[in-house]
Amino acid sequence: MIRIFYVSPEGAGERLDRWLAAQCARTGLEQLTRSQIQALCAAGAVRVNNRTVRAAAVLHPGDCVEITVPDDLLQKPEAKIAPEPFTLSILYEDAALLVIDKPAGMVVHPAAGHLKGTVVHQLLARGPLSTVGGAERPGIVHRLDEGTSGVLVIAKTDEAHRNLIEQFKNRAVEKIYIALVHGVVTEDEGRIEGPIGRDPADRQRMRILPSGKPAITEFRVLKRFSQETLLEVRPLTGRMHQIRVHLRAIGHPVVGDALYGSKKPKESAGTGRMMLHAWQIALAHPITQEPLRVIAPWPPEFASLSSDLLESDPTVIEQREIRQPDAHIEQHKRDLAPEEESQNTQGDQGRCGFSEEARLDDDPAPIPKTQR
Repeated sequence: MIRIFYVSPEGAGERLDRWLAAQCARTGLEQLTRSQIQALCAAGAVRVNNRTVRAAAVLHPGDCVEITVPDDLLQKPEAKIAPEPFTLSILYEDAALLVIDKPAGMVVHPAAGHLKGTVVHQLLARGPLSTVGGAERPGIVHRLDEGTSGVLVIAKTDEAHRNLIEQFKNRAVEKIYIALVHGVVTEDEGRIEGPIGRDPADRQRMRILPSGKPAITEFRVLKRFSQETLLEVRPLTGRMHQIRVHLRAIGHPVVGDALYGSKKPKESAGTGRMMLHAWQIALAHPITQEPLRVIAPWPPEFASLSSDLLESDPTVIEQREIRQPDAHIEQHKRDLAPEEESQNTQGDQGRCGFSEEARLDDDPAPIPKTQR
């Protein structure tokens, strides 16, 4: 659907996204949120005087504003939720929990632009789920980005859901990822500290900002290639896009990350996906409180890069001997004020869900502190 509006003298000086949201609300498109309009601007679906503009553009009297609204946004996501055949790989299941291996390219829950084919659609076909997350996000305790594969924990009961929320909030959940990054990382291991907030110039992206929330990521090198490095990554906090933002900030963006790294997935890596995998998660069982560690096998794209690691260090692939968190990591977890990482946070709710490529200017942001 295409809608055309003209700016009256009263609208002069207003921001495009704010003014357009008001116009849509008055003309039968009240379900179109401001954040969705911002995403449409970033995708080039909003034009002023036949030119693409930023959401923050200032309007003038007589400006012609044209917006192209995808069919997906013309109705609420919940109207489209229906069970779909369950094909996901199960890593662990009992009466309280279901832990799956989310494939890369799958969105966790329905949102504008993703009204079918999500994890939630398949979960609805499987059985009872927690209701704490609401009708649109049943059982969803935490999220993985669309391009990230790996361990995803689902709550089957409300009791389990609330307990897991507290564990994430109190930073009692250990998460380990593997990532293939651009460039050769010279340090064997490192620690990245840089507060993360939403990029004021591009609301689809996060970046390091003085006003952002504290964020800490640790990494160690598993293998170096001629132009890439395979890393084990441990986020000690749970900010949106944290690993991707931090690795980009030190000059080593994740291979295949179109938002924070290369415009297209690197062909030399032999894959068309973002090379980030949620490998392990460790937590206390929400009912029994027994320690539980769940591991998602390395996807073929990673296993093909690390075949010689299996020969030199079988525990890297077999995942049996896991490094224990260093004492200073545990201390920093205690020092950080607990902040909600679970699905109850506002996070990126309302994002339009487009996969357009963002402009990647050099960030004049604070350089993240690293410790080695």
